[in-house]
Amino acid sequence: MKRSAAKGRLSLSVQHAAGAASSPSRDQVRKWLRAAHAGAAELAVRFVDEAEGRELNARHRGKDRATNVLAFAYSREPLLAGDLVLCAPVVLREAREQGKAPEAHFAHLVVHGMLHLQGYGHETAAEARVMEGKETEILARLGYPDPY
Repeated sequence: MKRSAAKGRLSLSVQHAAGAASSPSRDQVRKWLRAAHAGAAELAVRFVDEAEGRELNARHRGKDRATNVLAFAYSREPLLAGDLVLCAPVVLREAREQGKAPEAHFAHLVVHGMLHLQGYGHETAAEARVMEGKETEILARLGYPDPY
């Protein structure tokens, strides 16, 4: 992709490698990303199956299991650039187990990943409070319930 720091420009690639019919549309993903970051960004969002999710989590985090979302930040200034990988079967399973609408859970995890790309974390209780507060605020603006 051509790198541009044009104010507010979002260059977005959405890949549905998992083939999950329940994966969000490009328009939904764009809306959720924009709610979490209004600045210029160049992003790829990939929906994967459990095998690919597990392989990526093992390779990059040393954990031999698929996880719901992985965030790979490449730059933050002058242009936010990164990849988000969501494991569709894990997200759908979590939504079912937690009694959440799949769309709301996908929205939460896209917002969560976007905040990670911007440098937010949840390693400490203080960091988690800040990040969870931002997520709850963003999701409320989008019309979704508190994910926590």
